[in-house]
This record gives sequence, structure tokens and C-alpha cells, in this order.
Amino acid sequence: MAILLASLIFLRHGQAQNNVERRLVGRLPNVPLTAEGKAQATYAAACIADMQVSRIYSSPIQRAMETAQIVAKHNSLEVIPDDRLTEIDMGGLTGKTYNDLMERYGNIFLHFYQGSDDFTNMGVETFASVRNRILDIVSYIQQKHAGENVLLVTHMDPIKAMLSTILNMTPQNLYHLIIANASLNIFLNSEGIFSVGSINVMEPSRLVKLW
Repeated sequence: MAILLASLIFLRHGQAQNNVERRLVGRLPNVPLTAEGKAQATYAAACIADMQVSRIYSSPIQRAMETAQIVAKHNSLEVIPDDRLTEIDMGGLTGKTYNDLMERYGNIFLHFYQGSDDFTNMGVETFASVRNRILDIVSYIQQKHAGENVLLVTHMDPIKAMLSTILNMTPQNLYHLIIANASLNIFLNSEGIFSVGSINVMEPSRLVKLW
């Protein structure tokens, strides 16, 4: 008999200081949410209140945990940290700005989605690795929380990894896709088969900022 899961809801963390600075911080500590990021998380928490979420799992990185805790407090739930939801290990690129990286290496983000090994010697995690750990936690939740709505608070590329698995997205599509801060990305489960329910659910006034 198929294991059923009502839905998986992936929430990207709210705006953090590195997003404002357009800087790759990876797994560095002490990168908190901005005031705007906290407001974004509060709005997401209100949306989630109507979704009958039973569990919250979160990346242990500060900006994700802060987001998860805001949602948890609003919905009277606890946060379960899980390393499988963590940010990409940026290795030797940690701390660099987007502009500096693009000037030095070209379009490293597209190369990342293409599976280039140009940066593996610098300790940068591969997109295939991100996908594997996300599929691992999805499988775990299917087993442990069948029939429940579960929230996963994480980062942009783990969400892209889930989307790319379901939609078979090209590297170019992945590069151009923006997963907004504090946006809800909903995946529906029917007899063990996932489909995309919604992408980038957020406060309507923020949508224009994606273009």
C-alpha cells in the first residue's frame, strides 16, 4: 500500500543581511534576519496557520532557524533542526559578493546547476549533493509523517533541488528561477507521487520585486 503524505511545504528563510549585501555566506554563523526578513516570516506564519501543519523541520543555519521559530511561535509548534536542510557549503567562495564572483569566474551560478566540477577543489558542495540530501529528508518524512502537512524551512537551492526533481528543469531554468525570501513552495503528494502545487507564495505586494 502506498504511503500517503498530504503535502510538503518548503519555506525559504526571510531576508537576511547577506541577501541585502548580495553576498554568499553559506554556513557562516551570525548572519541574522533583517527587520524586513522578520516581517516576511510573520506574514508566512499567518499563511501557514490555515494549512494544518503538524511539524516544522528547519535548517540549523541562523537565518532559517529564526524564520522557523517565528512560524512555530505563531502556530504553537516546535522546530526540529535537520542538517539535510542546511545551506550549501560554499567552501572557498564563502564571503564573496555576487558581483566579485561573476567578474572573476563568469556565471558561476549557471555552472553550479550544470554540475561543473570547477569549484569542487575549493570545497563547494555540488548541486547533486544538495538534491540527494533533500530527497533523503523527503523520503524520511514520507515514512514518519504520512498523511500530514509538514513544513521545511530551508534555503533557495534546496528548494530548487526539489523543484528540479519533479519538473526535470534544465540548468538554465534553474539559474533564472528566483525563490523569494519567505516564500511558500508547496508540493502535493498523491499515492507517493509529488506534484507542484504552488511556487513563491508570498505577500502580493512583493511579487513585483521578482522582476
